[in-house]
Amino acid sequence: MRRRFAAPLVTLALSLPLALLPSGSASAAPSDKPQVLSSWTQTSASSYNAWTSARNNQGAWASYGFDWSTDYCSTSPDNPFGFPFQTACARHDFGYRNYKAAGTFPANKSRIDSAFYEDLKRVCAAYSGAKLTSCNSTAWTYYHAVDIFGVAPAGTAPDRASRPAA
Repeated sequence: MRRRFAAPLVTLALSLPLALLPSGSASAAPSDKPQVLSSWTQTSASSYNAWTSARNNQGAWASYGFDWSTDYCSTSPDNPFGFPFQTACARHDFGYRNYKAAGTFPANKSRIDSAFYEDLKRVCAAYSGAKLTSCNSTAWTYYHAVDIFGVAPAGTAPDRASRPAA
């Protein structure tokens, strides 16, 4: 009796990794787009790494219709004082653009801005001494700018209720 169930279980186990792949497999459904977007816009390093991996393989996620466009750090330098903030700015743009498109930007702005700050601090962690202090100060300035001036979609106001006090 065990043998009769073994083959189907092995087949199921071997097919599971394929079912977990993004577009390109019949099992991936864009209905999970909000969950994927949320998972890529958290404050953790693992969220950042997952987003970076997806960004490097955008074709696999094409059916989700994510907006990967970026102007990096907008009108601020992408690499101020030599600190490489460009990728952190790109992920921040990703969060803003996609939550705006989903119509849920105000509810997510604070977290996206916090994730940006954590990304910047991870960049700064590569430095020590005066460079670390300078990088952290610059990171705080960049974070504070988006916290205050980050633009909500037309007709809505940023969710300031959960914004940390200055």
